Amino acid sequence: MIPLFGHAAVQKRLASAADRGALPASLLLHGPAGIGKQRVALWLAQRLLCDGPAPRPCGACQHCRYAEALTHPDLHWVFPRPRLKDSDPTAADVFADYGEAIAERAKANGLYAAPGGNEGIFIATVRAIVQTASLAPAVAARKVFIVGDAERMVSQEGADQAANAFLKLLEEPPANTNVILTTSEPGALLPTIRSRVIAVRLARLADPEVAAFLAESRVAERLAAESLPREHDTLLRLANGAPGTLLSHGALGDAMTRARRLLAAATADRAERMRAAFVQGSARARGEFSDALDALTVLLHERTRAAVSANDADSALRASRAVNAVERAKAAAAGNANPQLVTFTLLGELEAALR
Repeated sequence: MIPLFGHAAVQKRLASAADRGALPASLLLHGPAGIGKQRVALWLAQRLLCDGPAPRPCGACQHCRYAEALTHPDLHWVFPRPRLKDSDPTAADVFADYGEAIAERAKANGLYAAPGGNEGIFIATVRAIVQTASLAPAVAARKVFIVGDAERMVSQEGADQAANAFLKLLEEPPANTNVILTTSEPGALLPTIRSRVIAVRLARLADPEVAAFLAESRVAERLAAESLPREHDTLLRLANGAPGTLLSHGALGDAMTRARRLLAAATADRAERMRAAFVQGSARARGEFSDALDALTVLLHERTRAAVSANDADSALRASRAVNAVERAKAAAAGNANPQLVTFTLLGELEAALR
């Protein structure tokens, strides 16, 4: 797997708690999308399974080697998947499906894009987790369950028994079991789940850590579409401390497309600006709106650099003023302002700045 970049302070806290026997059995790692929460969970799982010398994980023992290859029989990693065709799959069916999905992630060195809209953590997966948690570990001293993107757990009518069993697992896991949930949207988790886990927030990565990730993952080489930027500085700005977001090529391309449309609307007439503002993200799509603003900043920075290189001081000044307008829009959007109103105001400011 690709190494874990960043989060040194959190790693130190978790390792210290594990050494003192004070690590909560049920954890929730939360923070912005793309910062490596599931990678931190996998590191912690490897540490808990390791039986080698300190500092752990040693990286050399059999448990570490299995964990790094994502093949450890006592490390159970689940995440959003398409619903299985069988209406009542067994735990073996569920984990066979995950085995194939994890093998794909392992082949990509642990790198993967964000889940699609049709993917979720369905009740069959919840049943499989609960059933497996009741069994003895296969080869290690304990079992570790990682539930990635836990906000995608899908409730299902008539599945109260499984849901309640999962809540009991979170509240009182067996002595040899750890459960680690991750989410970018802690508010979307059921309150009954949030109340049963200890939450640990992970922050965005610093630029040197993002740069190290970009170099190791060779993200620039993965962005094959001509419309996507591949320059190091551009990717660093687009990542904004969350390099995992760059792995979702479609999302990145969509953000750049929306940014280009906004830029075109800014130089159009008032009616076109109103139309562009009207179609901006609703409350359910604020993430996409923020991504478009980030991409717009990148486009304007590129325009500024091109103007400077051409010794066009006037164009450089106009582009830099436009960047300031986008930054004001970002601040307004972060304050829960209406995206349509923010967009219309922004387009007016961009029109004045770029005129």
